[in-house]
Amino acid sequence: MTEQQLEQAHGYIKAKDRERLQNRLKRIEGQVRGLQRMVDEETYCVDILTQVASVVSALEKVGALVLKDHVEHCVRESIESGDRQKADEKVEELTAAVERFLRV
Repeated sequence: MTEQQLEQAHGYIKAKDRERLQNRLKRIEGQVRGLQRMVDEETYCVDILTQVASVVSALEKVGALVLKDHVEHCVRESIESGDRQKADEKVEELTAAVERFLRV
């Protein structure tokens, strides 16, 4: 990828991780549909809450993988570029993303 293409790109996910993420998200989608059915069928509240916790955990794993790719590609690249301002911006962006991810 050229530098211009990288600047225009808004995200980067490794090819091997993209497939893993898609598979996880499809499973999560199925879990959410299952939750909808559970509510429609008036399933016991504790069982619904258990399933909600499972969905939340699965989404956190997706977020952790995306965060890892962001650090390994976007943040690392900005630091290695030698452009101090760009690196500082990416570090600030990363900090804000981690705070949102951790619900700080």
